[in-house]
Amino acid sequence: MAKAEWVDLVDRDNQVIGRALRSEVRSKNLLHRGIAVLVRNSQGQVYVHQRTATKDLFPALYDMFVGGVVGEGEDYLEAAQREAEEELGVQNKDLEFLFDHLYQGEKNYSWVRCYRVTWDGPVFHQPEEVQWGDWLPEDELPQWIQQVPIVPDGLDVFYAYLAGCF
Repeated sequence: MAKAEWVDLVDRDNQVIGRALRSEVRSKNLLHRGIAVLVRNSQGQVYVHQRTATKDLFPALYDMFVGGVVGEGEDYLEAAQREAEEELGVQNKDLEFLFDHLYQGEKNYSWVRCYRVTWDGPVFHQPEEVQWGDWLPEDELPQWIQQVPIVPDGLDVFYAYLAGCF
């Protein structure tokens, strides 16, 4: 990380209560905001990917969401659009809000706002973020998550998605 990155801290009601450096949020597992974007195409497939081995959190694990941290003063939608474009080249700004989810993990404690977007354009991986990816029929996701190591926060959000939290 080239420069200091500030992140809003929130309480269990998802209200901003302060700020901290992203590195401190990680090291102390402070409650903050994150996003998850399910990228689908018009054929009902979901884009799944593997994180790079150099990621500081959950290296080389698989995910079905584009994920990221909401920066200080940034709103959820801006962060979701930014992350989808940075990580996969998805430029569709019409993200559909699905639900908010509180994730309490050992390495990540965040209010995650989940979105869904339809994208039939090309996918371009950000080399620092994604080392592999492919389209998978959405109805095959429950089997796929049994076969590969999945990021724990993405898995938790996926179970909420399956439960119809939207």
